[in-house]
Amino acid sequence: MQAKQMRELIAFQQNEITESAVYRKLAQIEKNPKNRELFEHIANDEQRHYEVFGQYSGKTLKPQKLRVIFFYFLARIFGLTFGVKLMEKGEAKAQEKYKALQEVTEIEQIIKDEIRHEQALIAMIEEEKLNYMGSVVLGLNDALVELSGALAGFTLALGSSSMIALIGSITGISAALSMATSEYLSTRTESDSRHALRASLYTGTAYFITVVLLILPYILFDRVFLSLSVMLATAICIIAVFNYYYSVVKDERFSSRFAEMTALSLGVATISFGIGFLLRMFTGIEI
Repeated sequence: MQAKQMRELIAFQQNEITESAVYRKLAQIEKNPKNRELFEHIANDEQRHYEVFGQYSGKTLKPQKLRVIFFYFLARIFGLTFGVKLMEKGEAKAQEKYKALQEVTEIEQIIKDEIRHEQALIAMIEEEKLNYMGSVVLGLNDALVELSGALAGFTLALGSSSMIALIGSITGISAALSMATSEYLSTRTESDSRHALRASLYTGTAYFITVVLLILPYILFDRVFLSLSVMLATAICIIAVFNYYYSVVKDERFSSRFAEMTALSLGVATISFGIGFLLRMFTGIEI
């Protein structure tokens, strides 16, 4: 085996034992019996792959502690599906390189195992919060489109950061409560598997957090156009972070969803800014 191939094989071996440690750690703290059994199964597969690579490298390796801690906390904070799928994305990139290791007679079975992990086993993870993803999307989308537009309009119509923050907060909190109530009634009417109160809390919380983040620039800065710029930048960051999360969890393309949400939010903000300008010009009201 060439020196380059040996280095790659050792890197693969390191990756397998590290991921095995991640899955074992998740299995230890997982309360859902099905998920726990699933993680133990994948951990055993990864351990077996590590041992196969070890037969060729002749090395004994330990899990990378920082990487184990990183993916463990990622899964705990953002959910099992996100943490595991993000980790497996790196594994998917390695599968192409696996094919070059023809000297490893077991490599085809290892590739099949990795594909099974990504496509079949991970899809079986039971995670309650994913059932309410639609509620989070509803709250986030509405807050970004409605409030960013409203704040843009207030910026030119009112011209005072403190006034905009006050009126924006009242508008945003009222809208969050309204959206939560609407989601509660909608979920009860649909009679689906989701809990109506829980769905309304996801929608209202997503809306409220977005309101706080968008209002914050008007509290921190006195210059209204600086506040407007920071608010729009914050909106784009929220869209980017959420859509990255969504694209990983749902296996969808990040770019198209990000572009669509950004265009909607900035488009409404631009129109509202223009309306604020016209109202101020034609009414002659100065605040």
